[in-house]
Amino acid sequence: MKFQNKVALVTGSGTGIGKAIATKFIEEGASVIILGRRKEPLEEASKELEAKIPQGTNSTVRIFAGVDVADESAMNNMFDTLKNDNVTVDYIINNAGVSGPVTCFANSPVDEFKSTIGIHLTGTFWGSVQALKVMKEGGKIITISTFFTEERPLEQRPYRFRSPYTASQGAKNRLAECMSWELTEKGIVSIATNPGPVHSDRIYKTVYPKAAAEFMRVSGFEDLTPVQVEEARDDLLECILADGIDKEGIAKVAEKLANGRDVAKLTETYTNLLTKIKTIAEKVQNNTSHMIANQEFLAQSQVSEMVLNLCDEQIVQILNGKVIPGDRVFYPVKPHIGTTTPGVHQPDFTGKAVVFTVDGTDKADAERVEFLAQHVEKNGGKVACFISKTTPNDVQESISSKFHSHAVDISNPEEVQRWLNTAKTNLGDILGVIHVTGKLPEVGKLTELNRAGWEELVAKFITTPAIVAQRTLEHFVPGGGKDPRLFKDKTGSIMIIGPDLPVGRKVSGTQRAQVEVFRGALRPFTTTVNQELSDVLKSNIRMFTVFPGSVTGSEPDNQKIADAFNFLVSENAASSSEVTFCVDESR
Repeated sequence: MKFQNKVALVTGSGTGIGKAIATKFIEEGASVIILGRRKEPLEEASKELEAKIPQGTNSTVRIFAGVDVADESAMNNMFDTLKNDNVTVDYIINNAGVSGPVTCFANSPVDEFKSTIGIHLTGTFWGSVQALKVMKEGGKIITISTFFTEERPLEQRPYRFRSPYTASQGAKNRLAECMSWELTEKGIVSIATNPGPVHSDRIYKTVYPKAAAEFMRVSGFEDLTPVQVEEARDDLLECILADGIDKEGIAKVAEKLANGRDVAKLTETYTNLLTKIKTIAEKVQNNTSHMIANQEFLAQSQVSEMVLNLCDEQIVQILNGKVIPGDRVFYPVKPHIGTTTPGVHQPDFTGKAVVFTVDGTDKADAERVEFLAQHVEKNGGKVACFISKTTPNDVQESISSKFHSHAVDISNPEEVQRWLNTAKTNLGDILGVIHVTGKLPEVGKLTELNRAGWEELVAKFITTPAIVAQRTLEHFVPGGGKDPRLFKDKTGSIMIIGPDLPVGRKVSGTQRAQVEVFRGALRPFTTTVNQELSDVLKSNIRMFTVFPGSVTGSEPDNQKIADAFNFLVSENAASSSEVTFCVDESR
C-alpha cells in the first residue's frame, strides 16, 4: 500500500496499458483519474477498478470521458475542474497514443500526420503543463514512449510505415529530459520509459496487419493495383479472426467494392490477399519475438509494474531526467548517424535548379541560405528561395535582395507543390530541395509556453519540414504516393537543415535540452523515411538531415553544410547508411 493516499492520473486509460497501470495503482492503494475519448470503455474500466479497491483504503476512481489529450479546451477544463475541487495529483502518466497512419510517408495524409503528432507529442506536452496546476513539490511525470525511436550509441532506429509515430515518440523522449531541467525548481520529476513490444490488441489487430497490408500495397497484388489494395484494406482487416479469416465477410467486401468487376473473382482475390497479409503479419510478429532472449513480448501488467517502480520515491531521485530502456529487444540496425559527410569531387550543377524553403529565425539563418545559394550558383546551378511568411522581415529582405525569392506559406502542401512546379518551369529540373528550419527562438522555458507558442514550434520543426519533404517526393515522383511502384530507381535529393545547437561558452543544459526535443523528432523521422525510400520503394531518392552546431557551443561552419549537399547529390549518397549528419561534431 505504498501509494495509499496518493492520486494518479493516467491518460488513455479506458483500455490496454493505461487501464493496466490504473489497476496497479488501485491495488497499491492509490486513487486514480482515468480519461479518454470514449465513455463506454471508461465506465467499464471504472467498475473493474472499483472492485479492486483494497479494504481499509479510501481510494476512489474518477472518470473524465470525452477527453482527447490533443484537445486543448478539454484538457484545460479537466485540470481546472480538478483544481477547483482541490485535488492534488501526485503522478501523471502520459500514456495516451494512437497507431497513426501505417503507410509509407509519401502516402501519409497530412491531416493524419498532424493528428498523430497532436496526440502523442502535443498531448504529452500540454497534459504535463496543465498538470502543473494540480501538482505540488514531489510530483512525478512519467511518459511512455517506444523503443523504436530511441537512440543507441552510433545508431538510430527506423520504424518503416510509421513516420509521424516515430517523429512524435522521438520528441517525447527528449521532452521528458527537457522537463526534468525546467521543472527542477518546482521539485517535480520527469522520467520516460521505452517498453518493448507489449501484448495488446493494437499491435496484433492494427499495427502488424496494416504493415503487412502496406507491403502488399507497395507492389500491388495479383490483378489489384496499389490503390485497389488500399481501398479494400480496412474492410478486409476486419475479417481477420483469431482462428482464421471470415470468408463471408470477405464476400461482402467484394460486393461493396466490385464496381462492375466479377464479384466471385474479386472474392477469391481478396481471400488470397488477406491470407497473404495474415501470413506476413504473423511473420513480422515471429521475427520480432526472436529478437528477444525469451521470445516473449511484455505483458501489460509488466509495463504497469515498471511504471509504478518509476514512481517510487527513492527511484525517482536517481532516475530524474532519464529515458529508461524497458525493452529487451536486440534490434541490430545500421548506424544512420554520422558527423561530417564523406568528401566527394565538387559536382557541376549546370542546368540544374536547387530550391530553398526557408523558415528562418534570425540573420544567421539568412547568411546560411546566402552562403549555400552562392555555392550552388558558382558551380553552375540556379537557385529559387521560397521563404515562409512567418520569417522575420529582415531575414526575408536579406535573402530576397540577393536571390530570386518569394514569400509563401510553406506549411500549405498545395502552395509548396505549386511553387516547386513553378521553379521547374522557370529554372529547369530540380536537383534538390534544401529546407532550412531556422534556430529555436529564445523561449525561456518550454513548459511556460502557451498552447499557440508550442504549436508554432511543432509546425516550424516537425510538420512543416514533413510537408516540404512530402511535396518534394510528389514532385520527383508524380503520383508515387498512391502508386509506389513509380518510385523504383527514381532519383532526387532533400536536405533538412536545423535546428542548430545553441552557440556560446556558457550554454545551459536547459537550452540544449530544448533544442533536442525537435532534433529528437527529426532523427527517427529521417531514418524511417529513408528506410522506406531505399528498402521498400527501391528508389535512389534520399532525404538527409543536417544538424549544425556542437555540444561545445562552437560556431557552426556553413562550408561543412555545403559539403554535405555535395555528397547528398552524388551517386554515393544512395548507398549511404548514414542519413543524419552532425557536421560540426568531431566525436
